[in-house]
Amino acid sequence: MKKKYKILIHVAFWIYMFNQILLGIAMLSGEKSYDPFSELTIYPFTSFITFYAFYFTYGLFFTRKNKLFPALTLIAVMIILVPFRVGVEYLFYKYIGYNHIKSTEMLVVDRGWWFNSVRLVTIYGIYALLIQLAIGWFDTQKLKTELILEKQSGELALLRSQINPHFLFNTLNNIYSLVYKKSEDAPEAVMKMSSIMRYMLYDATTDKVLLEKEIEYLKSFIELEKLRIRHKDFVELNISGNVEGRTIAPMLLIPFVENAFKHGTRTVTTPGIRINLSIGEHQIMFDVSNHVRKQGTINKDKIGGIGLTNIRRRLNLLYPGKHQLEISTTDDLYNVHLTLRI
Repeated sequence: MKKKYKILIHVAFWIYMFNQILLGIAMLSGEKSYDPFSELTIYPFTSFITFYAFYFTYGLFFTRKNKLFPALTLIAVMIILVPFRVGVEYLFYKYIGYNHIKSTEMLVVDRGWWFNSVRLVTIYGIYALLIQLAIGWFDTQKLKTELILEKQSGELALLRSQINPHFLFNTLNNIYSLVYKKSEDAPEAVMKMSSIMRYMLYDATTDKVLLEKEIEYLKSFIELEKLRIRHKDFVELNISGNVEGRTIAPMLLIPFVENAFKHGTRTVTTPGIRINLSIGEHQIMFDVSNHVRKQGTINKDKIGGIGLTNIRRRLNLLYPGKHQLEISTTDDLYNVHLTLRI
């Protein structure tokens, strides 16, 4: 916890205590034996020393591994504070307090005086413990939060390091295939590759990218894949809604598209892959469906070569409680439906 917040907690505590003192003065001011002057002077003074003597002693328990010294210090503080309060109050009443109210009563340190001193030492010791524990709890929670964020950042970096090389190698393989076949589409493929590389090296290194850049990346990837497919209408891409100013985690959608190309059949004449991206006011809906090869089955735990588990983990880290991923299969279709709340 920052120092200024600790100071505010202490200030709030003493405002509360002085408010209690003023309340007592207002309620008992009519009694002849009541002395408001001592309530506003000696009691706050001894209470202040009592509180911080306990407060800093409790602090030793948080900073030392060996608890013997803090425990002995706490016992010593408790033993010293009671006679300290009685002695200071006695001197105050003898030389200041009773002269102030001009009382002629005998000043006697009786059992009740000692009992009241023990009571006040105990009360302020409990207050000091509660505030010390509260501050310690906030510091512990802050540390836990920082460790969780650091761990999540490391996991995201690891997942990203798995994604980027994978798509790079796949794209290079596609271009190699076109060049090997001496295809006229090879120059265009290189241009698409340039666009993909630019996105991966510069844009995809940040936590968020503009949705329009993610869509541009998707289109480049799809166009590059379509160069190897005879049916020009094999992929149907529909985008609806306003993308302006919207952001998304980079390379979040591409694994599902690549999975459709990797596992889908290319023998159909109708669109073999359908991709729908709908951008609403508070959410994004992304649907991908592809025809399944009759002779094989899809491993549901593998998407784009990096694993469905990793995809789900990345979604949980980036959009905790703000996403829904549904994957379903029929005899001839594989469907992915992703909803992101933004």
